[in-house]
Amino acid sequence: MSDELWRLDATAIANGIRNGEFSAREVVAACLDRLDAVNPALNAVVETRADDALAAADRADQAVAQGAELGPLHGVPVTIKGCHDLAGWATVNGCAALQNNVASVSSPCVQNLLDAGVVVLGRTNTPEFSCRWETTNDFYGATSNPWNEERTPGGSSGGAAASVAAGINPLSTGTDLGGSLRQPAQACGVASVRPGRGRVPDWNVTDPAEPGIGFQLMNVNGLLARSVRDLDIGLRAMARGSWRDPWWAPVPLETSGPGPHPIALVLDPGGSDMTAQVRDGVEKAGQVLTEAGYGVDVCNPPDLEAAADVWKTLALGEIILALEPAVKDIIGPTLQRAFDCYRTQVPGLDAGMILDALARRRGVLRHWLEFFERYPLVVAPVCTEPPNARDADISNPERNREVVESFRMTVVVNALGLPAVTVPVGVSDGMPQAVQIIGPPFAETRCLADAAAIETAVGALTPIDPTWS
Repeated sequence: MSDELWRLDATAIANGIRNGEFSAREVVAACLDRLDAVNPALNAVVETRADDALAAADRADQAVAQGAELGPLHGVPVTIKGCHDLAGWATVNGCAALQNNVASVSSPCVQNLLDAGVVVLGRTNTPEFSCRWETTNDFYGATSNPWNEERTPGGSSGGAAASVAAGINPLSTGTDLGGSLRQPAQACGVASVRPGRGRVPDWNVTDPAEPGIGFQLMNVNGLLARSVRDLDIGLRAMARGSWRDPWWAPVPLETSGPGPHPIALVLDPGGSDMTAQVRDGVEKAGQVLTEAGYGVDVCNPPDLEAAADVWKTLALGEIILALEPAVKDIIGPTLQRAFDCYRTQVPGLDAGMILDALARRRGVLRHWLEFFERYPLVVAPVCTEPPNARDADISNPERNREVVESFRMTVVVNALGLPAVTVPVGVSDGMPQAVQIIGPPFAETRCLADAAAIETAVGALTPIDPTWS
């Protein structure tokens, strides 16, 4: 069995190590072997320290033998996204100029996982500065989607999603400013949790300055996994507070979801037409929930266009006005093409537009909170298209506009700081299908409960072997 341990999810691994069914070293060795077998084709994990991982596994086994108190993820192999600080490792974030950007301490969310007992296998690939719905950069190269090498694995957490989907590790960290956890989950057929603003602490010692207020409101740290139960246990570990993040809120996680309740099912996301492949997946989720006793109504939340415009102004605005000037001398041509495309999406941009968007945000959120009084959760598409061809998002400004539009139901979640869980619902045309479950502030466990109901009916889609390797 030891050579098949990489197939287990994080919960099963932690339980098996705790109960003495197998050792942490056996698990880590199996995952490292799996990495050697599939990562050359995927390029999902771009830095590994195998000896360090095995040494950490030995320490984990020693703790078990000594009867020490064990964390909930004791001995579980994980990967860390390249934009998260990990003490002693460089936070490269896809940029060649940052190869020596070594963190002295780990980000709070990463440290929380380490304190829960995880073993770090390595770092996953990102686009430069995690700033695209694609995972490629001019330093590490492109990450491939394990379902189809001609399709994007998503971004910016595409390396993390591909690694989890291909069985390299059961759990990986990610971030989400505009769908960077949810789109890769859809593209690679895995689950993800995007916590709401304030749930998981955020901070990097390697950041040269505080991010803009829009980024502070909209970007969060989360997880990708092959099972919803792993997202639950991982989120509970990751969400422990830290003084380093003043936005963190001491709101307890619920112990369980509320059971069947009214659901708003989104089939027409405000003018962003869905392809048949995506729509079929959303309809599958609605049918599963209906059969499970939920009351499912087809309807849209309010102010979708206004919320999407708030996101576009804040996110793309801060990228153009703040990020691009700060990094223009060290980025490669690929990210510069992305910046040039983003600029066309917000013509006439100035600081006044950003201030206006920040003001409008409160009114839109108020309308959504009223909607949640009737429908506690919303089930919707992630991207309204299946995974694009590689680099479609920067092929030309018009295609970039279409890609941005296809994420309308995704970016509104960021604009309003809401939680969302992505769960696979099937396979069509050779690619995964998924939905996101969106909730009001601090309703992560409700989203997870509904995702678990779908997963129970559908089953997990991964791990898979790269179909083209």
